[in-house]
Amino acid sequence: MKRITLATLIAITALSTAAVAGTIHGKVSGVSGVSVVYVEAIPGKTFPAPTQHIVIDQKGLMFTPHLVAIEQGTTVEFLNSDSVAHNVFWISISGNKKLGHNLGTWPQGQKQSFKFDNPGAVPLLCNVHPEMAAYIIVSPTPYFAETDKSGAYKIDNVPDGAYTVTAWHEGAKTKSNPVKVAGDTASDFTLSK
Repeated sequence: MKRITLATLIAITALSTAAVAGTIHGKVSGVSGVSVVYVEAIPGKTFPAPTQHIVIDQKGLMFTPHLVAIEQGTTVEFLNSDSVAHNVFWISISGNKKLGHNLGTWPQGQKQSFKFDNPGAVPLLCNVHPEMAAYIIVSPTPYFAETDKSGAYKIDNVPDGAYTVTAWHEGAKTKSNPVKVAGDTASDFTLSK
């Protein structure tokens, strides 16, 4: 009887101390196309680096996809599927030129990898083909989403609490909103160029 009571007490305690999670949803307006929305930080929490790698291809003299949102610590593999040599570099991450990097130039069928440990917007370029450009948005948390073409987004399983949520769009000014997550929470953004 004591075992059952102790086990029941432990189970109830575990359930009552479990973090409650909610959803942040909304719409990004004032711009057209895909935007990225992410939670800036969860105080007191760190997150392990994702083990899954993301691939960005260079095909038809374009980066594919043009926009990728990833979690901080993600490794991105840059593949060259074109019959010409390509290069991948970025001059900064969110304007910090100390975080710029050049992966070099490589031929068709080869890949170069890079682990993105710093959050922010990474403008990708190719110094062989200056018309090529793309973006990686590195979220400091696993709580991020790309909008659909109408601007709608949804971020699931965000722990209840007070946070800053940021919206990014190519060519627009980034905007942040304070949000108190408690179950289903709305946060809309109007961005301008």
